Order: sequence, then C-alpha cells, then structure tokens
Amino acid sequence: MNFLTLLSLAVSASVASALGPLGGVNTAGYDFTVTTDGSFSGTGQTPPPSQYAHFTKQGANLYRIPFAWQLMTPQVGGVIDEGFFQKYDATVKAALSSGSNVHVIVDLHNYARWNGGIIAQGGPSNDQFVDFWSKLASKYKDNDRIIFGIMNEPHDLDVPTWANTVQLAINGIRKAGAKSQYLLLPGSTYASAGTFPTEAGPLFVKLTDPAGGKDKLIFDVHAYLDYDYSGTHAECTRNGVSDLQTLVDFLKSNGNRQAILSETGGGNTASCEQYLKQELAFVKNNPQQLAGFSTWAAGAFDTSYVLSETPNADGSDQPIWTNAVKPNLPN
Repeated sequence: MNFLTLLSLAVSASVASALGPLGGVNTAGYDFTVTTDGSFSGTGQTPPPSQYAHFTKQGANLYRIPFAWQLMTPQVGGVIDEGFFQKYDATVKAALSSGSNVHVIVDLHNYARWNGGIIAQGGPSNDQFVDFWSKLASKYKDNDRIIFGIMNEPHDLDVPTWANTVQLAINGIRKAGAKSQYLLLPGSTYASAGTFPTEAGPLFVKLTDPAGGKDKLIFDVHAYLDYDYSGTHAECTRNGVSDLQTLVDFLKSNGNRQAILSETGGGNTASCEQYLKQELAFVKNNPQQLAGFSTWAAGAFDTSYVLSETPNADGSDQPIWTNAVKPNLPN
C-alpha cells in the first residue's frame, strides 16, 4: 500500500469520525424560569411536538432540548423523577422520529449551579453531579443519536476546577455504559465562543475520553450578535465571524478538534437576518471544525418573544428562520 493510499484512508477515517454537519433549533420550555444562578421556580412547558416535523421537512437535523436540573432530579443527588423523564423523553422521541438522521442534544440548563451554588465550588459536589449524569446517561446509553450537553453556560467560576468537574462527568457517562454518544463540553463565560481559545480551551483540549480517542468530545460554544453579546435585543451589530475564525484556528492547531455552536440567534429584524445568515454560513462552510449549530429559539416560546423562531399559528415561519437559518441548514 503506497503513501497516497494510506493518506487517503487516514483522511477518510477522520471525516467518518467527525460529527455533523448539523443544523437546527433549540426547542425551549422545560428550562423556563431557570436563572443564571441555577435557581428554578417553575414547572416547565412542553415544546409542541409538531415543530420537529415542521423544521425537519425544511432541512433541520439537530434539536437542543433544554431542561431544568430540578425537574429531572428534584433533590440534588436524588433519583430521577420518572414522571418528568417520561414527559421529556416523549419530546426527545418526537424530535428523533422526525427524521432518520436527526440528533438531539439533551441539555442540562443550569449554568453549572444548583440554587446558587457552583458545582464543586461551594454547591453540589462532583460526586452528585457525576451521579446525575450517570443516571441520565444510562437512560440513553443505547441511542447514538443522543448528544449529551453536559451543562449550559457555566460562568463566573474557577476554570481549572470546572475542567476537572467536566472530566469526571465524562468518566461517569462512559462508566454508565453510554460509550458511543458525542459529549458537549462547555467552557466558561457563558460558553462564549470568543473567549474559549484563551480561557477554557487550553485546559479542555487536554480532557480525555475513557471510550477512546477524543473525536467524541465536542466543545460547546455560544455566540450572540447584539451589542452586549447577551441575546436579549432585537437588533444585531456584528456577524461574529471573527470570533469563530479564531476558534477554528485554535481547533485546527489543537488536533483538528470540533466545536458546535449550540446557541446563537437574533431578532426578527433586517440587521439580524443579515448578520446571523453570515455567521451560520461560516459554520456551514467549516464543517471539520464546526460540527453545526442550533439557533435560539422555538419550542414553547410565544411568537412575541424577541428571538422567537416559533412558527405562527398558520404554519408560516418567522423571518429570521426563513431568511437566515433555513438557507444554512444541512439537508
């Protein structure tokens, strides 16, 4: 076998092991009232199951379904609430059944906190966090179209300590028998794509997978395009491509790793239609480093929500979906 044949096989193996290309939307509801300190005061709302077929028909193949930790295990370190899990799992199944290549991100949406306490930094212990993920992973260990989103938007914490917590969660998920699933590893500063290469990234590239290799450890990043990066304003001021280019360069220089943009979005305005379309096109054009995206948000949000991508009652879509997201979907 000559060198060129070996090289071709190596490239093919690398492409085959990569995640993506993926593109879709967050379907929110089970996370409603979770605050950035990890507190929760609601009951959750079920995303309309009909949305999955609606979006999949247009080319979506990724759905991120966030939930409050307190709904899944009402007591920290306690057992999974089977009543809630059955409701949540029905939503997951509705998404997966909408298309044969659809993936679902099971997203723990608590900002690395439980009722104000940071995991392993004054709040729940690492053992309690690992126990949670071990229990949930065991529920989905036989489904390789599930992606485990280990935590939504960690922030204001000690990054090395958090990196160790994430490593322990990885170990726990694999020990629970979920060996084939991709795992999303969130850094710090609300999972900022812009800060990842210099903040959490240098530590996270060293995290290991007991299942072998590192291809299934995907970095979880977010990016909003309004003036303060918060995703709370209708107008966008930039396309975020410079931050994503820096991220891509970092991933290339650290073993050709992958990230996924699991939250981004904009208002139904001309500025966001322009800038979000440019950002998502960049993601689509860099599939080896950027596995895909899920925009924020549809699900149980009302159509009046500032970043709403929820379809209208007549089945028509919001302008931001039609003009910015749909053109960049993978299918």
